[in-house]
Amino acid sequence: MKNILLTQRAERDELMSRPYQPRETKYDTADLLANPLIKLITGPRRVGKSVFALLMLQGKNFAYLNFDDSLLLENWDEDLAMKMLEDVYPGYDYLLLDEVQNLNNWDLWVNKLYRRGKNLIITGSNAKMLSSEMATVLTGRYIQIEMLPFSLVETMRWGNIDPKAEEQNTSAIALIDDYMHNGGYPETIPARNITRSYLSTLFDSILLKDVAKRHKVRNTTDLYNLATYLLSNFCNPISANDLVSEVGMSSVTTTKKFCDYLAEPYLFYFLPRFSNKLKMMKKAPNKVYVVDNGFVQSTAFNLTENLGRLLENQIFVELLRRGYIPGNTLFYYRTRNDKEIDFVTRKGPKVEQLIQVCYDMASEKTRKRELSALIEAAEELNCNNLLVITNTQSESLTIKDKKIDIIPVGKF
Repeated sequence: MKNILLTQRAERDELMSRPYQPRETKYDTADLLANPLIKLITGPRRVGKSVFALLMLQGKNFAYLNFDDSLLLENWDEDLAMKMLEDVYPGYDYLLLDEVQNLNNWDLWVNKLYRRGKNLIITGSNAKMLSSEMATVLTGRYIQIEMLPFSLVETMRWGNIDPKAEEQNTSAIALIDDYMHNGGYPETIPARNITRSYLSTLFDSILLKDVAKRHKVRNTTDLYNLATYLLSNFCNPISANDLVSEVGMSSVTTTKKFCDYLAEPYLFYFLPRFSNKLKMMKKAPNKVYVVDNGFVQSTAFNLTENLGRLLENQIFVELLRRGYIPGNTLFYYRTRNDKEIDFVTRKGPKVEQLIQVCYDMASEKTRKRELSALIEAAEELNCNNLLVITNTQSESLTIKDKKIDIIPVGKF
């Protein structure tokens, strides 16, 4: 056990010696560390959760256990591990537990450590940590810091481009377009030529390690076919009944279960349709989104490039970053005349904003379709905060006494 911990310490120190792009967060890291509550850093695999934790602890005396290490899991002995931690990290003030969900009954052990007064920082790549496992044992004992792939702003800062510049130069325009196509996974940003192979491998790894292995899925072919279908139909409304026939799944129950599994590792998100009637909301199909556009380019079977859907998916993920929660404060909407609004945001009981995403508004037909849907929905939902996000176009106009702002994605 001590040898395993010494090896992990060497890996930790090597990771901390590398240069990193600082991540944007609403939290002050000093305040986080001073807080005795468990610091839970969650998000998809490979978005920089461990790096964020390591940077937060830089210069501090902290111990480290990485549960993505099969050797540690195979030789796990709780009492021995805690004893050896004192040998390897004498007098440590903080304890970082990386990918702790891989350990059986991890929540009970973490609860025990918390009761003993350990200042804990834990990372995990599974949303279920926040529902059944975290909520039942650790209710009220943790602060959640959710991480996603790099935002457009973070990517621009990495490229030494000022995201707040009024006029973007050709480098900024090229980067904005590149980001929409290839996403923001940290490992791919400095080496775009590896994006396709890297994200294709990561996609397979998430399906096998975070879904199939965790849930003991025997029919991995159905799981993979479903995931690939969802990826190819991102931003489209889907229902379990449709998926059964389209993908050839065995039943509606299995399909719903597999969709839940695919949402756990932050790979897919399902956005409900807004309605004041809960029954109607539950019956309507959900729209499916993916955590990063790079997955679409690397894995989905798309015969044509759909710039509109890529931009819409990018905006969805940005809304997640801003704290909106699908089914709680974020929805899509269809008017009585079946016109679609991409995003409805809600603040308390009131509709806060209606957002349309349209890559190119140059066509008069497209312009009329998007704006008429927005006005119709504004009247039905009694909302005057109307926004259209485009690739490059910018304009403000008034229709039926309702002001509409049209802004480019870089400004958003």
